[in-house]
Amino acid sequence: MVFKGPNFLRWHFVLAIVITIFFTSKFSFAKQSKLMGLKMNMIDRCWRPNPEWRKHRQQLATCSVGYAGKMTNNIGKGLTHYKVTDPNDDPIKPQPGTLRYGASVIQGKVWITFKKDMNIKLIKPLLISSFTTIDGRGVNVHIADNACLMISKATDIIIHSIRIHHCKAQTPGMVMGPNGKVIHLGQVDGDAIRLVTASKIWIDHNTLYDCEDGLLDVTRGSTNVTVSNNWFREQDKVMLLGHDDGYLRDINMKVTVVYNHFGPNCNQRMPRIRHGYAHVANNLYLGWMQYAIGGSMGPSLKSESNLFIAPKVGSKEVTWRKIDHTNEDKWEFHSVKDAFENGAAFAVTKGSRVPKPNYSKEQIFQVVDVKSIRSLTRSSGAFQCSKTSIC
Repeated sequence: MVFKGPNFLRWHFVLAIVITIFFTSKFSFAKQSKLMGLKMNMIDRCWRPNPEWRKHRQQLATCSVGYAGKMTNNIGKGLTHYKVTDPNDDPIKPQPGTLRYGASVIQGKVWITFKKDMNIKLIKPLLISSFTTIDGRGVNVHIADNACLMISKATDIIIHSIRIHHCKAQTPGMVMGPNGKVIHLGQVDGDAIRLVTASKIWIDHNTLYDCEDGLLDVTRGSTNVTVSNNWFREQDKVMLLGHDDGYLRDINMKVTVVYNHFGPNCNQRMPRIRHGYAHVANNLYLGWMQYAIGGSMGPSLKSESNLFIAPKVGSKEVTWRKIDHTNEDKWEFHSVKDAFENGAAFAVTKGSRVPKPNYSKEQIFQVVDVKSIRSLTRSSGAFQCSKTSIC
């Protein structure tokens, strides 16, 4: 029997630690290298390669592009970090730890995260306060099976990495308003997310499907909205931009729709636009039944470097126009560097004028070649993050 002294044992202990650190680092580096090897759009490239993103969640606010601009009003001095621990909901007296308490009761800059995976069934629509971020990264959060989200007369809001589905219409009733006070809310359609007189809104990396009415409505003077990296599927009416034909305030509406994945089994409105302007760029369209992009009341739209894959049977035409002879010559629907498969076709406006987004310095982004769209939209929808640092 050979006696192994304390120095020998100590050396082996140190060696074991070194080996563990080496292989752990090598494993993490391998994962990180794999992530870096993926083709990412410029929004994801801004934060995803950071292995410490959980410690620096607010970095996300600097990554938005399009009409929402940078969401830096949501971070900085005075920010409240709020964690949802309770999936229950009380629409009139929200309890601390619930989503409604963080989104409606707390005022000022609020960054909301979730302690664990959870399914949240809202009793009434969730009215989100200005300067609120709902950040579902790192967990699996579903808002489903009843009321869903509403942004009314609010600004500077981020909704990120949430699964929203099976939303149902709601009867009028009392609910906690976005100003922390109980208000009366009228009839609400069964939309996943509805914007009413809202501005500077960023909706990114969510999965939305199978709702009673639509998946996203931008209405009643809402503007400066970016809809990016979302997965829209299993839905008749997908995205409505503009309240109705008679609501003239929507002429000032500006919406960016970029890096989204539409389909399978989407029917129409990807988007449908009234009055205002939309820049629809670098999206993947996996079929449609009636049409992909449509509108009325002389809207303006620039479709740029999107991939339109027509269904095997049914309509091959991408666009639809509600004919109104008083506005017939005001239509501006243009296709620039789009790609079309399975016989897809785009009816463009006659003439050479293509409406520009006229982005500011903080809104502008590079539209990439349509050949990259499949890879750039591969991560669309809510993230399924690993338990390690990779998302």
